[in-house]
Amino acid sequence: MAADKVILYGFRFSSCTWRVRAALTFKGIPFEELKVDILKAQDQLTEKYRAINPAQKIPAAVIDGATIVESMAIIQYLEDTRPGPKLTPESPLEKARVREICEVIVSGIMPLQNIGLKPHFDTEDQYLKFCRHWCERGLQTLEELLKRSAGSYCVGDQLSLADLCLVPQLYNITKRFEMQIDKYTTLSKLNEKLLAEPVFKETHPNNLKK
Repeated sequence: MAADKVILYGFRFSSCTWRVRAALTFKGIPFEELKVDILKAQDQLTEKYRAINPAQKIPAAVIDGATIVESMAIIQYLEDTRPGPKLTPESPLEKARVREICEVIVSGIMPLQNIGLKPHFDTEDQYLKFCRHWCERGLQTLEELLKRSAGSYCVGDQLSLADLCLVPQLYNITKRFEMQIDKYTTLSKLNEKLLAEPVFKETHPNNLKK
């Protein structure tokens, strides 16, 4: 399907933005990423951005004349409208395994370490303790799930949406919260392998222009 360039509103260190950036890159879809500074400038809280995304969160994407918010909804739209190369397996069981991993990350880890929670804690230490607890719990779950599903990638030998969710989240956990993942051998070895993949090297926040 031919279309004008996609506009991605995001923040380069955001795990949600990174997974969409990776999906667009993997599928070879031209896009322009417009910075929404969620830290210093807090651009997401402006009325201008609220008109783009009523939830005032990132990412949002303008594609095919429509604005779509929430990373998983954006990627699902890409899968439905630009199916090749695919990010979901054909096998119903493998598709369910991908969804398991995605849900653990998107629903079980990411919301419980979101920077938007920080003002609701009295101290930085309280916030970090809370976030690290739920990150650790999520890592334990992922390790067990990956033991039964991983091949060259999170699920078998096909790069999928699970990998696009995993790599950015682990970057967030290890860099932002300074947590170690070495004890999770399946998880850490897979992450090391994935970071060398072209799609993650090209879209890595440290490799993007500021």
